[in-house]
Formats: sequence, C-alpha cells, structure tokens
Amino acid sequence: MAIQSHLGWRHGPNGVGCPLLEVLPCLPQSSSSLVPIENSVLIESIDLIGHRFVSWFHFMWAILSLLFSSLSTSLRSRTALQAEILALRHQLVVLERSQGGRRLRLKNADRVLWVWLSRLWQGWRSALRMVKPATIIAWSRKGFRLYWRWKSRARQSRPCTAREVRDLMRKMGLANPGWGAPRIHGELLKLGIDIGETTVAKYLVRPPKPPSQTWKTFLTNHMHQLVSADFFVVPTATFRLLFVFLVLSHDRRRVLHFGVTAHPTREWTAQQLRQAFPWDTAPRFLLRDRDSCYSSEFGETAKALNIEEILSAPRSPWQNAYVERLIGSIRRECLDQVMIFSQQGLRHILKSYFEYYEKSRTHLGLAKDAPIPRPVQPPSMGRVIEIPQVGGLHHRYERCAA
Repeated sequence: MAIQSHLGWRHGPNGVGCPLLEVLPCLPQSSSSLVPIENSVLIESIDLIGHRFVSWFHFMWAILSLLFSSLSTSLRSRTALQAEILALRHQLVVLERSQGGRRLRLKNADRVLWVWLSRLWQGWRSALRMVKPATIIAWSRKGFRLYWRWKSRARQSRPCTAREVRDLMRKMGLANPGWGAPRIHGELLKLGIDIGETTVAKYLVRPPKPPSQTWKTFLTNHMHQLVSADFFVVPTATFRLLFVFLVLSHDRRRVLHFGVTAHPTREWTAQQLRQAFPWDTAPRFLLRDRDSCYSSEFGETAKALNIEEILSAPRSPWQNAYVERLIGSIRRECLDQVMIFSQQGLRHILKSYFEYYEKSRTHLGLAKDAPIPRPVQPPSMGRVIEIPQVGGLHHRYERCAA
C-alpha cells in the first residue's frame, strides 16, 4: 500500500491498482501491462520507470541550459563576445606554448593583454582559467607603478662630479675616520669647491668598522710624552770600555741628554735622569730595557719625577726601536770612522755629532727634515757653499749671497 500511494496508483475495475497516466505520458496506456501479478514483477516495473524519469529530466535540463545560454549570448553586446573569444584563444596559445613544462610561459605581452582586458571588459573573470584574478590585479598595480616612475623621471640629470673632487673626498674620508659628510662638505666649501652635501655622502668611503684612528695617529699624538733611554758601549784605543747613556725624545728624534762614564753606578744613572729632565720638563712615559745598570734608585727617581717606566721584553731590542736606530747611526756615521782615546775625547766627538744630527742631518721619518727644522733656501738666495761638520766627516750645504 505504501508503494502504491507513493507512485500515485488508482484502483481499476478489478480492484488492481494502475499508475496515473497524467504523470508518465511516455509510458504505454495498456492496463494489462501495468497490472502486476506477482511482487517481483511490480518492483522491476518501478525501477524501469525511475530510470526513464531521471534520463528524461537530464535531457530536459540540458535543453533548457542551452536555451538560456543562447538567450544570454544574444542579449550580450558584440564587443563582449569578441573579448571573450580573444581571451579564450589567447589562453589556448599560452597552453600550447607551455606544453611539457610545469609552469606557464608568460611574456610581458601576455600580461599587458590581460591587464587591458580587465580594464575594458567587466566579465573577464568568467573567461580566465590559466591564472587567478588576483594575479591580473597585481600586474595592473605593478604597471601603474612603473608608468608613474617613468613619468616622474628626471628630464635633466645632475652634472657629473669631477674625478679629482671624488678622489679628494675619498682621501679626506680615509684620512679622517671620525668625519662625516657635513664636515667634509664644509672643508670642500672652504677650498672653493661648490658641491652638495648629498653628493659628498654618495662618494664618501664607509669604513667596515666603527671609525677609529690608526696606530700611527695615536703614536703621533703621544710622541711628545714618550722618551727612550739606553746604554751602549764604546771601546777605546787603549782597550778600555766606555759606557754612553742616551735619552731620546720620540717627538722630533732629539737627543735630550747623554752621559759618558767608565763605571756606570746606580747613583750615576739616577743622576743622569735628573739632569735630563730639570724642573717640569719630565715626560709621561720612559721606555727602557732590563739592563742591570738601572737600579731601584733609578726607578725611585723616575717615580719622583712622575715618570711611568715601560720595560721592554728580555732580549727584544726591536721594542725600543727609536733609540736603537740612533745608536746604529752613531756607530756607522761617527764612531766607526774615528779612534777614541779618552772619556773627554768621546764626549767631545759625540757633542759635535749630536749638533750635526739635530740641526743638519735630514731624517726619512721627518719628511726629509732635521729634528730642528731647516728653512728651505730658494736659488735666488745665492750660490751653494759647503760647511764641514763633525771634523769633516759630514758637511752642511747652504746658500750664501755672493
């Protein structure tokens, strides 16, 4: 009874139910073929009717879809149809071009085409299959930025900075690590170079580490506070040994004091330190070696003069290089050329050599100048004359008016 009521059966003249002809007009209307005799026959007839009903429904839905699509196509403009055809054909071309690859091979022309379609055609999303609509929008924004960057470009570029000026700025930056672009810009203005501060910052060399002065600059700034002291031995013609005590200033390589003795006692060495720095001329640091001639009295005298002693490592004369180089010059240029007979003779020879060393002898470390600077004499001052020094071992040349 449930099956009969669900399918819309009605009772015939013999009391047997038959389906409604209004619901299924495609089925045969013969009552004899619809009247079931057994239960199995009734179930098979019901399945056949259900399949035919579903097939007929899908067929009608396809026809209606085609009718609606044709109606919508006829209502759209010709421009929209041409745009859709162009979009579909372009996607086919891109797919054929990208066969065998995992990614689509898109060119800039393809991106420009889709950006153009997205601006002129409202239904461009319905025909897009190869990329997402968000990708097209991103292309459009990128093109917008590129266009306005090109639009706002400088019509006339800045004048090129001369190579000499660029080299000068880099030289200033390397020589003065603590200077920035404003400071170097100010120096360039004082030199008559009219240039912008941003240009200086562009060509300025940036140090890889925080700006710091070099060791050469540090030592140069503290040269006037550093002195060195050392002993050297001079053999005489009578096979005696004389000891010479030297105190050298690092500032201008000047010999501040020297003493000669045959017996360097503790008291004598301490007295030499007091004679080298009278009143308030004592330096801040004194560099010396670990010779036994320096006693505790020497250290106490240095402490009383507010001098801090710096001791070099054992057997390391290179750590006291300035005074060692002076001793080498004394031997090569003076003592190896003469014979020493007495203590007074050695003192006299060293005094004459130190006068030549300070006032006449040029030094490589002082830019070819003497410890006491010598004035430059132009050729207009007259002819060149020769002045013997150190007993004729060396000479000084000056100009003298005729």
